[in-house]
Amino acid sequence: MAGELKVTLVRSKYGRLKKHAACLRGLGIRRIHNPVVVKDTPENRGMINKVSYLLKVEEA
Repeated sequence: MAGELKVTLVRSKYGRLKKHAACLRGLGIRRIHNPVVVKDTPENRGMINKVSYLLKVEEA
């Protein structure tokens, strides 16, 4: 798992659970349709899986 992932927020973070908003902050996501490149690590994968219903994920 030594790659990078491009993560884009496609649905609003407002009105979500606090833990889900914290995952978005941990990934460095700030606003909708603004892609962020993160390392493909188990920690980041876990955060992405938790809020996958808000995100679009691509190989970077």
